[in-house]
Amino acid sequence: MKKRKKIITVAIDSPAAAGAGTQAKLISKHYNLFYLDTGKIYRYIGKLKLEKKKKFTYRLVKEKIKNLKINYLKNKKLLSNDVAISASIVAKDKNIRNIVHKFQQRCAYQPPKRYKGSVLDGRDIITIQVKDAMFKFYITANLKVRALRRYKEYKTLNKKLSFQEVLKTLRNRDKSDKNRKFGPLKKTKDSTLINTTKLSKKACFKKIKAIMDKKLNS
Repeated sequence: MKKRKKIITVAIDSPAAAGAGTQAKLISKHYNLFYLDTGKIYRYIGKLKLEKKKKFTYRLVKEKIKNLKINYLKNKKLLSNDVAISASIVAKDKNIRNIVHKFQQRCAYQPPKRYKGSVLDGRDIITIQVKDAMFKFYITANLKVRALRRYKEYKTLNKKLSFQEVLKTLRNRDKSDKNRKFGPLKKTKDSTLINTTKLSKKACFKKIKAIMDKKLNS
């Protein structure tokens, strides 16, 4: 993988609904970085699996990811609970992870020229995708706080799910993400821990910005 020289690379790992996506968007806007929500790629493939059923093959996934436009990842249908469950199943598949890996590497190291670099968030960005990132953040929060955030998010999307259902889904998701064989979610020694349980979005970004500015300005 040929890397663009002198670019800012930010890698963020986090469990679901910890606020990593929000922070990644704020970082990308403030520092003019290309943003990739890697979880959405697995949701995209998960949705594909639900739709294609028996016609779902590695060849199809390869073809779709090769021609994947970032706009496709903004589809509201990717936010459904069924798609989330399907995504966590396909995310365990080594072959699918390898296909996605190449796409993520391209986004991280060869972002469009108009950007000063890239910011990727997911479950294995620090550990596998962008190991040499200039900035590494592990964003987390209390399970109940995360479930409440996701529940409120679903309510605004008019999704009829109880808080208990959301809590159960997240608990299972955490277990799946942390215990899967390939690319499990884990905090590395060289990543900065940011706990958002009692932090507002603004306070959290302020913390991240202070860390980034210190290094960028030195």
